[in-house]
Amino acid sequence: MGDRIILHCDCNAFYASVECLLHPEYRDVPMAVCGDPESRHGIILAKNEKAKRYGIQTAETIWQARRKCPQLVLAPPHRDEYVKYSRLVNEIYLRYTDQVEPFSIDESWLDVTGSGLLFGSGPEIADELRRVVEEETGLTISVGVSFNKTLAKLGSDYKKPNATTVLSRETFRPLLYPLPADRLLFVGESAAARLRQAGIRTIGDLARSPRERLVSLLGKNGGDLWDMANGLEDAPVRRFGEEREVKSVGNGMTFRRDLAGPEDISLALSVLADSTAARMRRHHLKCTTVQITIRSPSFHTITRQKRLSAPTSLASEIKAAALELIRASWNERAPIRMLTVTGSGIVPEDEAGEQLSLFEAGKAERRERQEQLESALDKIREKFGRDSLSFGSVLQNDLGIGKYRNQKHE
Repeated sequence: MGDRIILHCDCNAFYASVECLLHPEYRDVPMAVCGDPESRHGIILAKNEKAKRYGIQTAETIWQARRKCPQLVLAPPHRDEYVKYSRLVNEIYLRYTDQVEPFSIDESWLDVTGSGLLFGSGPEIADELRRVVEEETGLTISVGVSFNKTLAKLGSDYKKPNATTVLSRETFRPLLYPLPADRLLFVGESAAARLRQAGIRTIGDLARSPRERLVSLLGKNGGDLWDMANGLEDAPVRRFGEEREVKSVGNGMTFRRDLAGPEDISLALSVLADSTAARMRRHHLKCTTVQITIRSPSFHTITRQKRLSAPTSLASEIKAAALELIRASWNERAPIRMLTVTGSGIVPEDEAGEQLSLFEAGKAERRERQEQLESALDKIREKFGRDSLSFGSVLQNDLGIGKYRNQKHE
């Protein structure tokens, strides 16, 4: 049995490209899509090719970008339009295979192993997709062609914009091994720093390291990265619409002003835990671990987690665990720019049984009453809108908390 033929299709400068379709005058000037500076989301979300030539980077602040390019044109995001164009592009992909797995709003994997008789080889399909997407939507895509998902994605990143890159078993090592290790999927800042400390700087260094050494450095993720670097990853491409296994449910927010003190933190946790718990109940799930991520005004970020004594989808228990984590790892008087609350270790609610002793019968009754209360709140919100019930302390706050539509989901 031969190798699979996997494509990774990535829309080039997606947000900026859509904005240029909506506003053709943007095509001839350096422009970037940015968040709302009034809400302190003043970072670059995407930029066009002309802005890229000035060295402007995604996620840098607006003032940093304007120092590089004073004439930079800034455009607010139009998320509904991005969703529309994402759908149009994926509908084109589905003409060639039903194994289309979106990875984000502008990226998808395609397994075209069974499409060769109708549409040709992997590179031929990639080139045709680039042509058809541009003709029908005005967008350009870069496509990686390989025998697994990891290498296909590295291929689409290798040459941009509007290019096809083939990474075969014979060519992937000389092309990819000189690249920095953090070009691999799932090598974040923390993992990259630990690899550098261990003298592992390139994908080639990682591939040539003993697998056991990487596991000792990074745990299971280290073994997965070794497999990826050596071309051994073999995850399937899901069929379009096939539900992913839910591993975590969370909600985060960057506030209009910094949280300053226990009262602000309690208010923020109430809203974030309530939203996270409601989403779990809606999907009949519970979490076994609560995790928080805190970011300071200087962008110092910490993540902490706590294993729960029993699975839960109760906002009160999620908030209590999150508050305990903050008190153990953060000065409550120190300012907080962004806060995220996540429930992980997800289990179906019908598999989340808890064995209690006779002495804990009262605890079970209290939890059951709280579950009934929070489920009743869900039903009211479902009938009258998500903003129909909220916390009294939320009213007229100046943090940007209140309406669910103002929250940032991560």
